[in-house]
Amino acid sequence: MSSTSSRPRTRKAPAERAAEIVAAATAIARDQGLSALTLRAVAERAGVASGLVAHYQPSMDDLVARVYADLVDEEVKDVERMVGAVADPAARLGALMDTLMNGGREEMTVVWVEGWAMARRNDALALAVRAQMERWQTLVESIIEDGCRTGAFSTAEPGEVAWELIGMIDGLNAQSLARGTDTTRFAARTARAAEALVGARPGSVAVAS
Repeated sequence: MSSTSSRPRTRKAPAERAAEIVAAATAIARDQGLSALTLRAVAERAGVASGLVAHYQPSMDDLVARVYADLVDEEVKDVERMVGAVADPAARLGALMDTLMNGGREEMTVVWVEGWAMARRNDALALAVRAQMERWQTLVESIIEDGCRTGAFSTAEPGEVAWELIGMIDGLNAQSLARGTDTTRFAARTARAAEALVGARPGSVAVAS
């Protein structure tokens, strides 16, 4: 009489399984962008059945928003640590522009661009996008306000200027991604524009590029 043996199934705690599914989705988004997040793709990356993904993540819209928020949160914290180590506001603004325009964050540019586009049809993602944009606004605005307090900058509109700077940097990164060019070539020119916007001494906002 022959007998067959089946591979034992590994039962994991719900929290562990849910975390694995989110991690798989995050890895896909980092490698391929938010648009690559499908039920089947996440299941394949996690090594589970699609039905299990649907059980733990019944709304793909919510999963996309969660992944987007997690990725951007990681990016913002990384940039905050980097610029927080620089005391002088002008040098801090230059360091911010350096890290955002050094060509090393293309995967996050894809996440941002797709987030803006997909948010039109995903309410949960739209909320996440707006929340993360506010975080960037707060970060850049705080640098400009510090510069105004120390006399390094003279603008009377730090909030509006912060928005303009973010728009310039995001726009150049998105354009460079679409054109297949290097954003670093625009860093020095953007620094000169930033000096004019914040009212800084020419040459005080230095970038390595």
